[in-house]
Order: sequence, then C-alpha cells, then structure tokens
Amino acid sequence: MQDFFQNLLPYFTLVSLVKRLILPLALGLVLTPLVKKFAFFVGAVDKPNQRKVHTKIMPRMGGIAIYLAFAITLILTEVLTPKLIGLLLGSSVIILVGGLDDTLDLSPKIKIFGQMFAALILVGYGYQVTYLRLPFVAGVIDLGYWSIPFTVFWLIGVTNAINLIDGLDGLAAGTSGIAILTMGVIAMGQGLYPIAIVCMILFASILGFLRYNFNPASIFMGDSGSLFLGFVLGAISIAGLTKITTLLSVFLPIVVLGVPIVDTLSAILRRKLAGKPISVADKKHLHHRLLELNLSHRQVVLVIYAMDATLGIIAIGISLIRSSYSYLIIVLTFVLVAFAAYKFGIIVDHNQGVEHTEIIEEQTLTDAHKADESL
Repeated sequence: MQDFFQNLLPYFTLVSLVKRLILPLALGLVLTPLVKKFAFFVGAVDKPNQRKVHTKIMPRMGGIAIYLAFAITLILTEVLTPKLIGLLLGSSVIILVGGLDDTLDLSPKIKIFGQMFAALILVGYGYQVTYLRLPFVAGVIDLGYWSIPFTVFWLIGVTNAINLIDGLDGLAAGTSGIAILTMGVIAMGQGLYPIAIVCMILFASILGFLRYNFNPASIFMGDSGSLFLGFVLGAISIAGLTKITTLLSVFLPIVVLGVPIVDTLSAILRRKLAGKPISVADKKHLHHRLLELNLSHRQVVLVIYAMDATLGIIAIGISLIRSSYSYLIIVLTFVLVAFAAYKFGIIVDHNQGVEHTEIIEEQTLTDAHKADESL
C-alpha cells in the first residue's frame, strides 16, 4: 500500500493537477461557446419533433469542444507515445465522422465505415486483444485471425453505446464522465497511471462542456460528442490490457456502461417483440419512463447519474476482488438490472396490452351504439 501511494504522488502534485485538470476544464469552458457559434454557422442544429424533449432549435457539434480540450491538453502536457498518437488519430477520424453527421445526417453505413476505419487505426497502434483467459479453466484462447475483428467489434460496440442514450440535456455527457472517472480509478488501482491520466484529462474536458450542456442546455454534443466519448472509452478499456487478458478486464466497461447498454438492448428487444424495425424510434427508453413519473428533466438525469455511479462503484469493487466470484457479481448485477428494466416497462411495454384492450372495448361500444341507432 505504501508503494502504491509513493508511485501515485508524482501524478498528483499541484503542477500536475493544474495541467491535467484545470487546463482541460478551462479549455472546455472557453471552446464550447465558440463551437456553438460554429454549429449555427454550418447548420449543425437539432430541430424539435414529437419524440424529442427540447422545444426549440438547438446547436449540435458540442463534442468538438470536448475533443479539442482533450487533444490540446494531451499534446501540451504528455509525452506522445505511439498509443497516445494512435488514440489522437483514431479520435480525429471519429470526430470528423460525427461532425459530418451532425451537419449532413450521414447514412448508418457511412458512419459504421468511419468507425471501422478509426478502430483499425487503433489496432495499427497496438490496441489489440490477442489472447483471452477464460474463467474457471486453465489455459488461454488464442484469438488468432479473430483478434482484429474482436477488437474492432468491441470498439464499435462501446462507441455506439454512448451514442444511443443521448436523449436528455447532460445525460450522455454525464454518463460518459462517470464511466471515464470509474475507468480512471480502476486504472489507478492497477498501477496503470498513464491511462488514469488520460481519463483525468477527458473527465475535466467533459466537465467544461457540461457547464453548457446540463439542463437547461444551450448546446448538444451531438454524434460528434457521443461517438468520440464512446470511442475513447472503448480504447481506454483495452489500452492497458496485456496480450493475454482475462474476460473480466473486457467485461468491466460493460458493467460501467450497464445503464446505456441495457437500455439499448431493451429497445432492440422491445421493437422486435412489437414487430417494428429496430431503427424506428420511440419514447419508451429509461429517461422517457422516468419522465412519465412526473420527475423533472433535471431529476431524471440525476437519477440516471446515481444509477451510473452505483454500477461504477460495483465495477471498482469487482476490479479489486479479481477472482472467480467477480463473474458471479457481474451476472447477478445484470440480472437485477434486466429485471428492473422489465418491471419498469423498458423491455416490454406493459401498457400496450391495456391500451389495445381499451381500443377494442371502445370500438365495440361504438359498434353497439350504431346498431341501436339503426334499430
């Protein structure tokens, strides 16, 4: 324990905290209003509709402010190792794709292609899982030719987990911030200080932007922000892994992002059960359900923050235990979250059957009334 704190002290001097916390925070605060003006200039705006909560035209592209605060701080304060260079290059591709989507509404195919290209850049700079050690059994699995597809699939999956929960002011940014902070604490506990520093810088960059994004928001972070944050979180989750890693290390980010992941999977299952295309949007996500309980916009976001923080604490505990029991905790956690999602009507709309019955009864009464009139 004493060695742990001795190794930690050089990273938490006053100069270090100013460079890695105050600088990105200040950059986020200064750059966000400039990005807001730029978004209006290029037409990167979000117009209100029946499904959306906001009632006026809002600028998007806020993610560019987070990216610039993060990238500028990394370049000015850190030694640019190959992995950091790869992270900056991959992030630049992601922010370009997201920015173009905020402006031009790119097709899903083009966005996935851009994400694949960014992920392959990371692979080229050493972000790759080559072997997996399974729980309860001896030996490892050599992923071989599947190593690159596994890594790319993982990066794209985490990237879109954040993108799919950007539904309320400050929701995606706050959820990302809590996830990044959690991964930073986990990295610090494992002695991965360079990764913890990256998390620290990104967390401060998000806080600077969140000043303008929390309800009532004056700017949305758009796909540029949600894709960027998801991409960096995915990269961080495998940056510190050795070539031989346990499934536990891969699954920890899933626990950290448990709320958006379960919400996304529930939406897919809900639409499939209703016979609707997956791409058809609805108002049955977690934040919509909480709004139906007459909670205010801020209260809903804070409730989800609390859920995120709870799962973050669980993830930190799992990283400290690091035994076979950790997998049991992960399974139990997701069983409980999935059960809560079902009871809350996120997976299956319990009111749908009631509404359908009421429609049938109303139609029956109407038909009976018409029959009486004809007599």
